Amino acid sequence: MIETEKILKGFTTAEARWARFGPYYAMFPLEFAFDVVERFSKKGDYILDPFAGRCSSIYAGGVLGRNSLGIEINPVGWLYGKVKLKPADKEEVIDRLLEIYGRRNYYIRAFEQMPEFFRMCYCDEVLKFLLSARASLDWKNNNVDATLSSIILIYLHAKLGEGLSNQMRMTKSMGMNYSVKWWKKNKMNTPPEINPCEFIINKINWRYDKGKPSITESAVVFGDSANELKTISERAINNDIKFSLLFTSPPYCSITDYHADQWLRLWLLGGEANANSLKEKHKGRFINKLEYYDLLDNVFGLCSKMMKAKSTIYVRTDKREFTFKSTYDILQRHFPKHSVEIIEKPLTKDTKTQTKLFGDKSMKPGEVDIILNRQ
Repeated sequence: MIETEKILKGFTTAEARWARFGPYYAMFPLEFAFDVVERFSKKGDYILDPFAGRCSSIYAGGVLGRNSLGIEINPVGWLYGKVKLKPADKEEVIDRLLEIYGRRNYYIRAFEQMPEFFRMCYCDEVLKFLLSARASLDWKNNNVDATLSSIILIYLHAKLGEGLSNQMRMTKSMGMNYSVKWWKKNKMNTPPEINPCEFIINKINWRYDKGKPSITESAVVFGDSANELKTISERAINNDIKFSLLFTSPPYCSITDYHADQWLRLWLLGGEANANSLKEKHKGRFINKLEYYDLLDNVFGLCSKMMKAKSTIYVRTDKREFTFKSTYDILQRHFPKHSVEIIEKPLTKDTKTQTKLFGDKSMKPGEVDIILNRQ
């Protein structure tokens, strides 16, 4: 833990400053991610996370000298991970920001047609800028655009004075109707007047103040693990690569809809302007228990083919009976020669967890770590 504590101390290093990049509903505590990587792998090892989220596990691996590979289906989490692993040069990002801001008045017609929510959420200058960014940034294919997009995403909504929006939560996008009613009830009908160019430049300057992080060869793939792992497995076999640590936390069955919870950020990336749950496979709340079980069985089965005979499988999951038992049974079946350790994570009022809703103080069943080891 000595190396981890030194790296993450405050915001005094580039690695610490970029480690906290990107608010996300489900995310490992940073110290936990670094601790697991440090304890269960060594420099030069290969680490795999098929449900990477905002890629804390992959980032920790890369910073600590491990070759790390993640897969993430949500474009918001994928962008956060991709950018903090390899941010573009600061000067290029600022130049691109100025270009996008300079085009804001091209989108007057779209601006005038925006629903009430957007006009109450953002001042005119910010909304026109966001429409320009939404139409222009090629975040999937261009690293400069990806970097700028992800920085805008971070500050797209937050408490007053901390982001570009009217009063909102930062981690989770609230619904349009709920937000409008809440703003009107609390007499916050008018969004704050902000110059988005100046605001984002200040955030860029702060983020890059310590430079860019030093990362061992690491990457995150955008896609569904159930599909992407087939190709990744073939490449790993062809290159004689085996993974020493599988470190992940799958989505919890019927807990939350990770795409609906990020609907406003997904809108900026070209999605629909609503918070409806997406119906695409593996992008919803996982209410269907059979589909959930099959997803985990498929993904961990594919992962097992890529792991060294002597390896560690570290999975954090939900303590509720179905999710825990399904995960436990699947892992034991695919890694039958590994010893198993269970570490329960009971919740207290101060516990930071993946299942605890932002602002929800009611107690949840808790989480549990399943560790399979063979050395």
